[in-house]
Amino acid sequence: MNYQIDPAHSAAQFKVRHMGIANIKGEFDEVSGNVTFDPANPSQSSIDVTINAASISTRAAKRDEHLKAPDFLNVAEYPHITFKSKSVSAAGNGAYKVIGDLTIRGVSKEVALSVEGLSEEVKDPWGMMRRGAEAKTRINRTDFGLNFNAPLEGGGMMLGDDVDIMIDLEMTRKPE
Repeated sequence: MNYQIDPAHSAAQFKVRHMGIANIKGEFDEVSGNVTFDPANPSQSSIDVTINAASISTRAAKRDEHLKAPDFLNVAEYPHITFKSKSVSAAGNGAYKVIGDLTIRGVSKEVALSVEGLSEEVKDPWGMMRRGAEAKTRINRTDFGLNFNAPLEGGGMMLGDDVDIMIDLEMTRKPE
């Protein structure tokens, strides 16, 4: 089954530790791509996702502008974040493990996505088949060249290196 990611009903969220005391969360509002899913043979499945890096929102305009700048995402030079799967395998209880290349700022690294919450297909009012899923992973931001940081007066750094990524997808396909 070949699906298109529905950008109006999908998003990629993230959170990172700020000053060692709290998590700052953000979201990329523009997510698109394709998913091929074979429930009988998951290894034949694939995922190809593109995120518009400039669609980042942390609910703080000044922070969003800094995240778009060369210190972080450098969206003028690297407008997209991408994920392309290399393998998909069942992980029990309706979950899947997806290994693939995540590319941020032109740097590609292999990551493992934990996919769960795959819904059954439903037919929407417009005749399309829909299904949803959520995926999670954790990356080290410095692996992707996101090195900006600032020391704190009492010790430690402004930003944590670990970034949790959560992707909510809603996908559509034409009925057979």
